[in-house]
This record gives sequence, C-alpha cells and structure tokens, in this order.
Amino acid sequence: MTPAPQDRPHRQRHALRALALFVLLGLGLGALGGCTTNPATGERMVSFISPEEESRIGAREHRKIVPAMGGPIENDRLQAYVGSIGALLGRTSELPNLRFTFTVLDTDMVNAFALPGGYIYITRGLMALANSEAEIAGVLAHEIGHVTARHAAQRHTRSVFAGIGATALGILTGSGDLAQAAAGGLGAYLKGYSREQEFEADTLGIRYLKRAGFDPGAMARFLASLRAHSQLSAQLAGLPPGKVDESDFTSTHPRTLDRVQRAAQEAGNGAPRDPIVGRQVYLEKIRGLIYGDSPDQGFVRGRDFLHRSMRFRFRVPPGFTMINRPSQVIARGPGDAIILFSAATRAGRRLPLDYLVNVWARGVRLEERERLSINGLPAARATVRVRTRRGSLLLSTVAIRKGRHMFQFMFLEGDEKARPVAALTRETAQNFRAVPAGEAAGWQPYRIRIRRVEPGDSVRSLAPLMAVDRLKAEHFRVINGLAPGAEPKPGSTVKIIIDGRFTS
Repeated sequence: MTPAPQDRPHRQRHALRALALFVLLGLGLGALGGCTTNPATGERMVSFISPEEESRIGAREHRKIVPAMGGPIENDRLQAYVGSIGALLGRTSELPNLRFTFTVLDTDMVNAFALPGGYIYITRGLMALANSEAEIAGVLAHEIGHVTARHAAQRHTRSVFAGIGATALGILTGSGDLAQAAAGGLGAYLKGYSREQEFEADTLGIRYLKRAGFDPGAMARFLASLRAHSQLSAQLAGLPPGKVDESDFTSTHPRTLDRVQRAAQEAGNGAPRDPIVGRQVYLEKIRGLIYGDSPDQGFVRGRDFLHRSMRFRFRVPPGFTMINRPSQVIARGPGDAIILFSAATRAGRRLPLDYLVNVWARGVRLEERERLSINGLPAARATVRVRTRRGSLLLSTVAIRKGRHMFQFMFLEGDEKARPVAALTRETAQNFRAVPAGEAAGWQPYRIRIRRVEPGDSVRSLAPLMAVDRLKAEHFRVINGLAPGAEPKPGSTVKIIIDGRFTS
C-alpha cells in the first residue's frame, strides 16, 4: 500500500534517523573490527576488507577491466619489459611478497591505475608519451604506492556508504531511477583519489624509485609531459585550455609539480649516486609502437573516420574535429554543435526504422520518420525534441545497417549559428559508405619511429616529418618532452610519428 502524501515527511524523517544510526553503528563496528596499521605509512586506518579480500576483488575486476579497456597489447616483449620494472619496484615496497600483476592496455588513452591486490595498469598511450625507463618506473612506483597505502581499500569502504546513501534515496523517494543516478554520480566522484592520497602515493613512489636505483626526478619530468599532453589534447578537441578529458591521467590523478617536488623532499635523502634514467633503452623498446587509434578501434584522419575491420568510412563537415573513444566517435563543430557516432546496441536483425522506433526511442514520440538508402545501405532518419536548460532542442538521428551491424549518428543543434540540424546530420550520414577489403587493408595506424638528431636538426626541421594531421610541432614537442623553446640535442634520439604503411 502506498502511503498518503501527508504521511511521507513523517516516515522519511524516521527513515533518515534509522539510516544515520545504521551508518554510525557501521562506522563503530568498522573502527573496532576493521582498524589496521598501514604497512607503508604506519598510520591506523579503517577498512572493511582484508588483504586477502583485496586480492579476490582485484582478480575479479581484472577479468572485467582488461577487455573493456581494449585488452592487453599484443607485444609479449613489451609486456615482459614493463613487468620486470614493476616487479623490481614491488620488491622494494613494504609488501615485497605481494604478487603484483602489471598489464599494458591497448588504448591510446594516457592513464595508469591500480586495483586492490596489486593489479596495476598502464596504457599504450602513456608509454608513447614517456621518454625513459625512469619515467615509466615513476608511474609504476606511484601506482604501487596506491596499493601499499591501501587507498583502494579506503575507497571501497567509502563506496559502501555511498551505496547505502543511494539506496536510502531510492527508498525515501520511491524512485529506483534516482537511486541509480545518485550511485552513478557518486561512483564518478569516487573514481579519482584525493590530493592527499596522491601526495602519499608520490612520497611512497619516490621512496621505491630511490631504493630501486632510478632517477627520482623522472616523476616530475613526466608530470610536465602529462600537463603538456592535456593542453594539446584540449586544443585538438577544440576545448578550452584548462579543460581535460575525464579519462586523462591529470584528471584521475590530481597532482601538481610543487606537490611532487615536496613529496621528493619528504621521501628523504638516499638518492642513488648514479641513478638509472634509461632513455635510449626505453626508446628502443617502444620502437614501432602504435600511436593513437588502433586498427580495431578505427582511425581518425583529418575529417575522415576509417574502420579497417568493419570496412566503412565517413566524413564530418568542415570545421568539425573528431575524438575516437572505445564506445563512440565524438565530433565537435561550430556553435557547440556535436555529432555522435556509435555502433547501435540491441539492434538484432531489425531494419533501421524499426530499431529507431521500437528500441532506441521506445515510448518516445519521434518526428519526421523516414526510410532512406545511403550508398546502397538500408537506413532511416528521425528527430525528437529534447528539453535542456537552453530550451527545446532538436535531436536528429540516422541509423544505418551494414551486414550484421547497425550504426547510428546523432546530432544535437548547438545554437542559432549552427547550420540546420537535419541538413548537417544528413550530410554527415550520406558520407557513410562500405569499402572493399583491398581499400580497407591499406589503412594503417600511426607508429613510433626513433630517429637520431643530426647537427642542424631542429623542431622546425623535424616537425614536418610527423604524420599527424595538425599541430605537428606541438605534437613533436609533447611526445619528446621538450619544453617551449627547447631544441633537441645533436647525437640524441627523438620520436617521430610515421604512417604505418611506411616503416623505413
């Protein structure tokens, strides 16, 4: 029986008191039964999970995360190389007997993270940005610091209460949707560590770097490269200078150069007399590494998106820039216009219009519905009104079936300066076409080439060798860790991005 509206506030107050009492009791029980001494920091901490449970959680999540993040790179030599550096650092930590697992993920995202139980990940994109063995060691040591400090366990404890709060919200409002929304928002908030935890991981990481004989200054050098990469990524995506991708390392690891330097001071003396930098050996290890999009994820080439394995391509209008993500392609254009492209889910064997009406927009009124044929492929188009803070906007979508796959474009009009929504979407969708196997086979990813710097070489002379579409000089500086105004030294080696079709 549903309570009358006038009874709800009274019942809600009682429910809130009961929830508060439950949380307080839970905290008290945790303080009595789950309080342990952190082996790395020496501090007392509350955790509801034991080290054994951490290992079980890590093993379970590892099986989910690896395929969701593109899988491991298909390079056993590079995987073993990273694993050997990580194992050395792990043996210098306060948990030398913990069996750490190190995985290089096949994604161009620049990030690194750790799971409970010693599961540590770095991405192919991060390895392409690093310039020495010591820099990679610094990233791994930082993540090992998160594990030894048991930050993941602390975060799990907080997420328990976040889940309780979200569940209570659903009970009090009678809305499961609200509970899910709250849990999702809290989950996004909790995905990153606090600044204090990042400082602690830096302090521990520098401790491990020194013990293993690596140059502790590499951590600060790589942080500078990360900042430069974030600024370049924002510029390429047409975003404000301070805006960063939420999947970027600088977003999930809130750190500043002064805090990293202070962490080095607090880590104490004991820096090795002849620290390991390992620039040349590292560059040789990543020679030929894929840079940017992988063949399985499709390529962005200027205004074109090419997918080799699914054998299709399309082009966005002038003034749009594309970002390729595992779940969708995002194109940003004038007037805050956005085009989204993705593989449709739950389409089955449906025809495009049937999919739009009965799956994608089930229960929603669609306007301007029509069947289309786009370059010989069955397609359909429809529009729907969307209410936003800016008022009522028109969302237009086009679904296209190619073989057993359904693909979908969506366009949301930004402002009056943007071109008419229907025409712009149709122009993009009309460019979608299947390609023969021979043409698709010629699409190759960018790769890293290592080149010796000769006398007379400069950023100005080397940047044109970069195969990227835009901002060649900026790309060259960022991937080689060169500060503004700095020049490569003759006799040193640098990274050049080449078209994968040409390997000389």
